[in-house]
Amino acid sequence: MLASRIAARSARVAAPRISLAATRGYAEPAKGAQNTKPPVALYGLDGTYASALYTAAAKQGSLDTISRALDNLAQTFKRDTRLQNILNAPSLAEGDKKQIIAELQKSTNVTDKTQTLQHFLETLAENNRLSLLDGVCEKFGTLMSAAKGEVEMVITSASPLDQKVVKQLEGVVSKSQYVGQGKKLKVVPKVNPDIRGGLIVEIGDRTIDLSVSAKMARMNKLLQDTL
Repeated sequence: MLASRIAARSARVAAPRISLAATRGYAEPAKGAQNTKPPVALYGLDGTYASALYTAAAKQGSLDTISRALDNLAQTFKRDTRLQNILNAPSLAEGDKKQIIAELQKSTNVTDKTQTLQHFLETLAENNRLSLLDGVCEKFGTLMSAAKGEVEMVITSASPLDQKVVKQLEGVVSKSQYVGQGKKLKVVPKVNPDIRGGLIVEIGDRTIDLSVSAKMARMNKLLQDTL
């Protein structure tokens, strides 16, 4: 697994100094032509970094390449639960960061001739923000969906949903007011056992919470207000 390879290599490597001065501009969205501007505004640090990467990739003409790379990284995070713990380490030596970046690039299974992703990863490492990478992958996907005219619908359930149920929800929502004319609906299923049952459906800035945990919270509040 990737986390094991990173841990093994980091243990063997000294801590050489690496110069990352040329990559600092990725920390904030760059100013550029209109067609390089992220299609939607994102919030939070991971959103800021994702927007900066989008602008940089658009300028280099490597949006599709970076998108595939981050999709592969997102799958790596799902398969290797130890990876996030390694990236969350509060004090990584420069040598450790270099090895982590090398392993992350391998896991993308993509050749980035523009080196946009490498520079971006180096900037995250320099700013001690590698722990944001999983969120950046997700936010970058949001930007790519918006650029393609897709409307993202996130369906969160306590356990994996049957594909028939997903298709039914997709069919209903795609004909609703939430999906404008000429837009495509992109369904993103997520699993979160904490909701205990039911569904949470998110479309744009609208959230429909039909989860068991939400119903229990409303019931508890009603009891507290009544007693």
